[in-house]
Amino acid sequence: MTLIDDLRRVFKTSISFILKAVKIPRSTYYYTKHSQGRKYDDDQVIQAIDEIRQTDAKYTQKYGYRRITLVMHEQGFKVNHKRVLRIMKEQGWTCQAFNKQTRKYNSYKGVVGRIAKNKLHRRFKTDRPYQKLVADVSEFRYGQMSQSERIYLEPIMDLFSGEILAFNISAHPTLEFALKPLKEALDGLPELPYRTTVHTDQGFQYQHKQWQKTLKTHHTFQSMSRKATCLEPV
Repeated sequence: MTLIDDLRRVFKTSISFILKAVKIPRSTYYYTKHSQGRKYDDDQVIQAIDEIRQTDAKYTQKYGYRRITLVMHEQGFKVNHKRVLRIMKEQGWTCQAFNKQTRKYNSYKGVVGRIAKNKLHRRFKTDRPYQKLVADVSEFRYGQMSQSERIYLEPIMDLFSGEILAFNISAHPTLEFALKPLKEALDGLPELPYRTTVHTDQGFQYQHKQWQKTLKTHHTFQSMSRKATCLEPV
């Protein structure tokens, strides 16, 4: 790479022209140049990561590459997070604490029905009882947290008082599971001079035509939060 820099200075031309003449890709040139300027070699980085992991194995072996990089920076060991990730993969040190078996439940399965407009727009306060209701499906784990050791809860809450009007618990988050508390809550509402709005996320249960038909039967508005705002309803 020093030769290329010398040629550039001698001929006073662009680096692109020199690289094209010697048939070296730009990416190879810049990667090699960056590598030559590294303060630490891979062995030093491996040793530093291993020392962090051994300080308190109960916790640090659950650290991901971002957390490891942050600790290294705090220790004055300046290294790029991508390099830390590469080395941790090569050493088999990547964090396994979060995967398909342990990640949080997400009822969103894509657009499988009709997406309703967001009528609340984060206006979750109201001075009228039963004007704004919210529903959401939550997953709870127990035992060894296996696929068979999970239960699901769906409450229907009134935003005026915080009262849980109805709820359901089941081992499976099916459409029927979600519809049961909705029907109970709407059937129990008194006559009101205004229409009720039920706000949810974009879970597949709430996109289903049966959920929407139930709301329509009770003359109730449907509202959905924006995608990727699953915490919004509650």
